[in-house]
Amino acid sequence: MAAQATKNKRNNAAFMDIGVSVFVVFILAMIIIPLPAFLLDLMLIINIALSITILLLTLFTKNVLEFSSFPTLLLITTMYRLGLNISSTRLILTVGEAGRVIDTFANLVAGNNMIVGAVIFIIIFVIQMIVVTSGSSRVSEVSARFTLDAMPGKQMSIDSDLNSGLINEEQAKKRRNDLERETQFFGAMDGASKFVKGDATASIVITLVNLIGGTLIHSIGEGMPVLEALNQFGKLTIGDGLVSQIPALLISIGSGVLVTRSGNAKSFGSTLVPELFGSPKILYMVAGILCVFAVIPGFPILPFLLLAAVLGGSGYLLQQNEESEKVARISAEQEALAQERTQRNKTREDTLTTFQVDAIAIEIGYGLIAIADDSKEHNLMNQVQVIRKQCAQEMGILLSPIRIRDNLQLQMNQYVIKIKGNVHAQGEIYLDKHMIVAPGETDFVFDGIPTKEPTFGLDAMWIHESDREMADLRGYTVVDPLTVLVTHLKESIYKHSYELLGRQEVKQLLEGLKETHNVVIDELIPDILRLGEVQKVLQNLLKEQIPITDLVTILETLADYGTTVKDAELLTEYVRQALKRTIVKAHLDDEQVLHVVTVHPNTEELLTRNIQKSSAGSIPILQGDIVTRLFDNIKKIHSPLDAQGIPHVLLVSPKNRPALKNLLTYNFPEIAVLSLNEVPNEISIESAGMVDSIEG
Repeated sequence: MAAQATKNKRNNAAFMDIGVSVFVVFILAMIIIPLPAFLLDLMLIINIALSITILLLTLFTKNVLEFSSFPTLLLITTMYRLGLNISSTRLILTVGEAGRVIDTFANLVAGNNMIVGAVIFIIIFVIQMIVVTSGSSRVSEVSARFTLDAMPGKQMSIDSDLNSGLINEEQAKKRRNDLERETQFFGAMDGASKFVKGDATASIVITLVNLIGGTLIHSIGEGMPVLEALNQFGKLTIGDGLVSQIPALLISIGSGVLVTRSGNAKSFGSTLVPELFGSPKILYMVAGILCVFAVIPGFPILPFLLLAAVLGGSGYLLQQNEESEKVARISAEQEALAQERTQRNKTREDTLTTFQVDAIAIEIGYGLIAIADDSKEHNLMNQVQVIRKQCAQEMGILLSPIRIRDNLQLQMNQYVIKIKGNVHAQGEIYLDKHMIVAPGETDFVFDGIPTKEPTFGLDAMWIHESDREMADLRGYTVVDPLTVLVTHLKESIYKHSYELLGRQEVKQLLEGLKETHNVVIDELIPDILRLGEVQKVLQNLLKEQIPITDLVTILETLADYGTTVKDAELLTEYVRQALKRTIVKAHLDDEQVLHVVTVHPNTEELLTRNIQKSSAGSIPILQGDIVTRLFDNIKKIHSPLDAQGIPHVLLVSPKNRPALKNLLTYNFPEIAVLSLNEVPNEISIESAGMVDSIEG
């Protein structure tokens, strides 16, 4: 079967070669052998059909290589038209007629007025010669030059793709062949465009010869009146010129369309319509302009309004179609992402026991699935990796992988942040909007969705993308939805970092340090302290937002005091004193000054007398009214300083520091409590106030 198909293909190719050869020989024969009028009519009709076919082919061609025979075809059709011109000229000069096709063209265009026909013929000639042919010739010349100049770079690109494994040898060979054919095509078009220009020049010469020669031959030789001869041969000449020039114009247009196509793998129509009529805004604007023209006195109202209505309606339908496609596309993407993530989670969960929970997890509603698409450059996956690196650099902790899940029980735009299976934070974001936070007490002037910034609880609003630039100009802080979620996640991790530091994470930290500081680790664990006791000290530090990046100092301090002290709280205080420069650095102002709020000596003494130890640490046991007065006095000092943006700490005696911090943890978690031993001597201190006595 395959052999028979190959044989038939060869026979067809041979038949086509013979047919084309016979056609070319026939063109040469037309120049010598006279054609009868009926055969000339048939040849002219074939010429018109051929030119229309070529024009349509160029419009539907997706790539110039699909019509690589066009330059040669341009030469053959040019010779064919010239042969027809010679045959028609012979008939006009010998018998005074040239068939029904030429006669019909002459009567249709010129009618009874030869001057009208001559003017139309000249206009067609000018359009073809000056506009179409000249432009196509220039484009062909430039395209040939640029294609030839770009050939080495394209060949290097093909070789690079082949070496990197993106394509195989067969594909590379095809690309090289296509590149060579494309270069040859534009080079051939550069020369073939000269055929069309010469054809147009020859046509005008032949037309003048027909007019002058026919008039002289039949008026002088056969005694026909000069005016009658001029009228008859003028009409025939115009008809002959139109019959040849109109197909030539069609082929010239096809040539221009073919060489002006950019590197688009689509047909001309499928590229033009979406680009020309693909913007509803443009259609609305054009419709509005036409309506303005309609009301100008003197213009016809109905055509302008009719066309404006058509464009406006088209713009509306196009806008609705775009919105429907956008919704459908988003739904399809979210569904695909949900299926992919479900399958991925299922694969992962198959390796885990059902009762295990993730240290950190983010659950998102179905409307937020797009931000977890790892195929996009700006996605939640990448940001999570950045957060893990930041936590390692800034806090010194190694986070376990953060799981991201979609949860259909959540609202569309809702997310929750879970730590060890429990919800610790939640919020709502809109992927098609931006959040703005007002500077100071400025009111929002946009039409949006009022909300609270989830991380710091500030008044905020979700606005449309179109209002983003205006909000930025007005001084608002503009935040994209992914940044809102990432900031909330980062702050939640920092706030609960001590909960995320388990024995396994501590062991990993120690193993990473053991290569360079194995002596202190071998001395400390397990001879002096157990791993769990070291973990407790590190957790105490992280609970007060003290980074454990200087792990060597922490371990050496524990080794120094661990032999005599086993209390984790007291060991933490010794470590804090060793890290005093790191602790104080976070609370200095721009001038490197530490603003401190001191406590009245009576209050300090009262706290010292009532400190009791518990499993949760030291805490002062005070009556309720005394605690209330203490909190009120602290708030009286803290609130104004916080409103003015002045960083400050509460400075107390070393013995009272852990107990007072534990007491203030729930009411004033943002206040840092430092002991006198934690302030380096070289640090400048400035008093910001004193907490009054709480004794009655």
